Amino acid sequence: MDHSDVSSEIHIFSDASEKAYGAVAYLRSEGSQGDLHLAFLLARSKVAPRKQQSIPRLELCAALMGAQLAKLLTTELTLKIDKVTHWTDATIVLHWLLSESCRYKVFVGTRVAEIQELTNQAEWRYINSERNPADDLTRGKKLQDFIGPNRWLHGPKFLLQPQEEWPSHPASHLPDSEDTAELKRGVFCGIATAVPSTSDGKKYNSWKDLVEAVAQELHGAAAQNEPPLASTYQEAEIAALRKIQMDSFPEDFQLLKSNKPVHSNSRLLCLAPEFDSENQLIRVGGRLRRVEDLDPATLHPIVLDSHHPNTQLLIKDYDTRLHHPGPERVFAELRRRVWILRGREAIKKHQRACVECCKWRSKPATQQMVDLPPPRLRLFKPAFHSAGMDCFGPFVVKLGRRTEKRWGLLFKCLTTRAVHIEVLTSMDSDAFLMALRRFIGRRGQPAELYSDQGTNFRGGETELRETFSQLSPVLQKLLAKQRISFHFNPPASPHFGGVWEREIRSIKTALRTTLGSETVSEEVLRTVLIEIEAILNSKPLGYVSADLADLDAVTPNCLLMGRLDGSLPQVVYPESELLTK
Repeated sequence: MDHSDVSSEIHIFSDASEKAYGAVAYLRSEGSQGDLHLAFLLARSKVAPRKQQSIPRLELCAALMGAQLAKLLTTELTLKIDKVTHWTDATIVLHWLLSESCRYKVFVGTRVAEIQELTNQAEWRYINSERNPADDLTRGKKLQDFIGPNRWLHGPKFLLQPQEEWPSHPASHLPDSEDTAELKRGVFCGIATAVPSTSDGKKYNSWKDLVEAVAQELHGAAAQNEPPLASTYQEAEIAALRKIQMDSFPEDFQLLKSNKPVHSNSRLLCLAPEFDSENQLIRVGGRLRRVEDLDPATLHPIVLDSHHPNTQLLIKDYDTRLHHPGPERVFAELRRRVWILRGREAIKKHQRACVECCKWRSKPATQQMVDLPPPRLRLFKPAFHSAGMDCFGPFVVKLGRRTEKRWGLLFKCLTTRAVHIEVLTSMDSDAFLMALRRFIGRRGQPAELYSDQGTNFRGGETELRETFSQLSPVLQKLLAKQRISFHFNPPASPHFGGVWEREIRSIKTALRTTLGSETVSEEVLRTVLIEIEAILNSKPLGYVSADLADLDAVTPNCLLMGRLDGSLPQVVYPESELLTK
């Protein structure tokens, strides 16, 4: 028989009991002449877990085993499988497979998700327990039952009949009501919003936010697509001021609204208050009603209480718009429109708590200087006994027709304040070590060096340490007292090296004044740096007296060379300029 004319189908039956669960697969082949053949393929079973599970859960585990069995057979069989059908007698399992896995608990949800990933919903069908061959797997059979023809080895007989005579579609066998035992517990998620009261200024960050909220209330929800007009914002501001008065002076507000005088113990008595019937506001009275050139709002400002939260928002708004001036400036601007009871004190109280006002009015604190470090106190030691060093640059120099970069290396004596400048051809450890040898040859070997966390300095220190450790024991004993001690500042802490960082600024200032942006040769750069070194070493170390009779100030050159300057002659005062008695 030609295999191309044969239609092959796999039918997998699953079942479960309290003791075991499993699945069995059969191959149904139908030829072109309508002849049918049914063969046993594979079966799997497992003992039910020791922890007792419900029958629906075990039925779901059996269905999952059937889905995995179908995946294995379709992958390993060389035959062309036209269709795979799954059969189960558990209607609750069919209902779970037609639902979303996220609705159920973890045990059911994960297995339903895996089955839905391995199979399609249309592949699952219902079969009653009497016709399910997987029922023999869970109930067990005796050996004598396998002697003659049986459904376990030869498959169920209805598969040899037309599909119209197969068990009905699972939709007619689904349960009427869903089992809620495996459903996740529902959680209600909602948002409760409350419309803030315009009388509570603590709910707003600024006066503008308060006015905006009142304007939205007045604008209403009927015209949300249209922005509020300018008149709406004016009405909103008046409504906010009216609310302050109604909260602060409720009894006085009602009396003045009824054209009655306030009580003798009222806080507004000294202001001769009057009621503005047009805007429904309490205003300050007075004797200037007949003035024609002034604004009525200036003559009769609105009365407000300084303790109300909305009044504090108004003070904050004026203080912010005026860029945090003094209290008198804010008070003068406020009283042109409103009259705040004890307003000057309220403004001062606000500005004492305002961060920006405190920042602009704060005075710099006098920092107590820390004790000088030990390297600054090496008395009776030669120059550069304790030195700090740092690199600066780069500088571009001309070498023929090309240009290269050069860097400067500064050594600063921490005791005498003398400086020594070397030129580096590169920023590597070898160039630093060569510069250190030149420095030692001219100034002597230092006992300790301080620097930042530069990689070239770290490389030099590592190479020196490795070289020293490789010397013979005799040389180690001789050079132990001459070994240079390296000290590194903490990372990202340039203030630890402020002594030499300030000298680098002086060097850059001198270079900018001398060379500007001009590119010079390396020889010129070295010459200029040595001259700058001489200038820096000629700076006085102490206070320069204005008295002509006093001696010249001590400079680092006095300690290095025994004279003030190596290039300029010493100052000689002619006899005519000397003071005589």
